[in-house]
Amino acid sequence: MPKVLVSDKLSETAVNIFRDRGIDVDFLPDVGKDKDQLLKIIGQYDGLAIRSATKVTEKIIAAADNLRVIGRAGIGVDNVDRDAASKKGVIVMNTPFGNMITTAEHAIAMMFAVARQIPEASASTHAGKWEKSKFMGVELTGKTLGVIGAGNIGGIVCDRARGLKMKVHAYDPFLSEEKAAKMGVEKVDLDQLFAQADFITLHVPKTDQTAGMIDAAAIAKMKPGVRIINCARGGLVDEAALVEALKSGHVAGAAFDVFAEEPAKDNVLFNLPNVVCTPHLGAATTEAQENVALQVAEQMSNYLLTGAVENALNMPSVTAEEAKVMGPWIKLSDHLGSFTGQMTDEPIKAINILYDGAVAGMNLDALNCAVIAGIMKKANPDVNMVSAPVIAAERGIKISTTNQAKSGAFDGYIKVTVVTEAMERSVAGTVFSDGKPRFIQIKGINVDAEIGAHMLYTTNEDVPGIIGTLGQTMGKNGVNIANFTLGRSDKGGEAIALLYVDEPVPAEARAALAETGMFRQIKPLAFDLAA
Repeated sequence: MPKVLVSDKLSETAVNIFRDRGIDVDFLPDVGKDKDQLLKIIGQYDGLAIRSATKVTEKIIAAADNLRVIGRAGIGVDNVDRDAASKKGVIVMNTPFGNMITTAEHAIAMMFAVARQIPEASASTHAGKWEKSKFMGVELTGKTLGVIGAGNIGGIVCDRARGLKMKVHAYDPFLSEEKAAKMGVEKVDLDQLFAQADFITLHVPKTDQTAGMIDAAAIAKMKPGVRIINCARGGLVDEAALVEALKSGHVAGAAFDVFAEEPAKDNVLFNLPNVVCTPHLGAATTEAQENVALQVAEQMSNYLLTGAVENALNMPSVTAEEAKVMGPWIKLSDHLGSFTGQMTDEPIKAINILYDGAVAGMNLDALNCAVIAGIMKKANPDVNMVSAPVIAAERGIKISTTNQAKSGAFDGYIKVTVVTEAMERSVAGTVFSDGKPRFIQIKGINVDAEIGAHMLYTTNEDVPGIIGTLGQTMGKNGVNIANFTLGRSDKGGEAIALLYVDEPVPAEARAALAETGMFRQIKPLAFDLAA
């Protein structure tokens, strides 16, 4: 039974989802703040459910011997060392949809607040002042809103802004003209947005490309009197440059829910006129907190029980429905990778994967990960679909894929080719109606080989006596053959044999085969049938 630790405050309903799904769960909402205690107990858990309080460091991950998945109830995973998790083979999930509306609403609220100077006016009125003329605001109706990032949250902001009768200009490299038209917004480039927007709101993740994207140069391109709202991620805006623009009056106001350093106990934006600041409240509604808690519990349960991967940040997602259909194909991908990995002793330069027929329409990213994992297992037995692509990238291995319509007798098949400095090695396989993966081609030679935990692969010249020699040698060494597959390129040409045996072929048996002089290659193979 999988075991999950909930180390931050999740609702009882979310905790019960784990229990109802048959998962052993420990609800210890304060342990996330105690690094030493977390380090002490993390090794016994398959899953870790967190919010923002738990810091999942490289040290914590190193001690998590059984950990398979980290689930963050929320969008941001700044508190998780994703690189360390990926190298350890631990899936990192977030819940990007549970708080979309809440965050978008907060951005709209912040826009209203800075347009009408509501926080300052409220503080003044509470202080017994009546400074009606001091807090002259601006209407939103008819103004141009520049939305940077028109994805899930940005898209909701666009919709709400249009309801306020604002003109909406959107900048997003992935936004098509057709989608923009459907949303009722005008797609613009970033410089156009800066020049035309009365209000600018950011809804992008923090990456190497977006960090500091609103700097002094960008602000200089903006319309005088612009107001800037950031409820996305701290560090998107150069705070020092913004302060100068606020003081000069080029920027009329700003509303920030996120800051370059959090918790923001001291910040250059604090105490400036017409700057609205909130303590990262974008997702802070009861509805959103409940939604993300329920979502992370469902996602983690689905993965631990069915293998479905949803909203993962370090591997391709596989829905529960996809997992049912793709399960045998993922196993096949792993076996094909494992075969080529075990057969290849020299450094690998490239991995080429061909998807034919029905399989070409499946989730190829997930299948690619399974192939790469199978190949990498020879050098690192603990590798999995999460860590394998990281290892391959570190080694400079190039991955290429091709998909094509049905081209042969099988409804679908996968062919894996490994390229080294000296040679190429290929193997192909399919899944029959019984759900069992099969090898159907090795080195261009057609075969029909059931895959077993223990196998023996040999190559030889196509001459009489091979079957007898293999059978007698296995029998003399107490090895039972479950299945025997032969194939050849042509009469008298290169031939191969693939034996599915009940136990590993001992060194003595392999030595006896070698002594006959009949075999060019003798290679024991092992496959993880539970992969």
